[in-house]
Amino acid sequence: MKINSVFSHKFEKYGQVLTGYDVNALLDKLEKTTECPSDSVIYVPSDAALEEISGKDFSENAYGGMPIQIGYCNGNNTKLNCLEYHRGSEINIPTEDVVLLLAPLQSVKNGKLNTSAVEAFYVPKGTVVMIYETTLHYAPCNGVKGGDVNKKGFRVIIVLPKDTNTDKPAITEKNLEDKLLWAKNKWLIAHPDTAEAKQGAWVGLVGTNIDIAKNK
Repeated sequence: MKINSVFSHKFEKYGQVLTGYDVNALLDKLEKTTECPSDSVIYVPSDAALEEISGKDFSENAYGGMPIQIGYCNGNNTKLNCLEYHRGSEINIPTEDVVLLLAPLQSVKNGKLNTSAVEAFYVPKGTVVMIYETTLHYAPCNGVKGGDVNKKGFRVIIVLPKDTNTDKPAITEKNLEDKLLWAKNKWLIAHPDTAEAKQGAWVGLVGTNIDIAKNK
């Protein structure tokens, strides 16, 4: 699998790199105050200390005044596992280089997507990347250089519309998409060989569970 850059034309259908934001204090706070598991990934939807630093800027500028949350996704990961999407764009800002595995929502047919549609994109540390709401994504992967996976792991700022990824609302299912709802404003498609699938997530990823550690 080729790993493209978020600065390449190939990325334009998935999102954009935002400029003009000073995220040094935000990333410093993330690095100094949050853990980074060596063998798993943790996700916190909202962190008041991070929101105090940059919440106003991202709410007013990146989201046009909408209420937002700033949290983080930290750890070590090399696999695709699942793909998700939200109503509203997501912003990722890593403290270390990471790889994002992405696919177009339009490729999902009847709740299924072949993982051959997934593309990989390299995000240098400190880059402010907006992922469009029509882009399927999931947890970041460790950075890769020269074929070697960075063992240091990652810490990534995650900005989303407020209350995204909190408790799943109780709904009456009206259509197939409702079966994908995994949390508030989070629709999830899992690969069968994952913990999420065993926990009851909708299984719709067909093909290889991509692992960038095995990328040739």
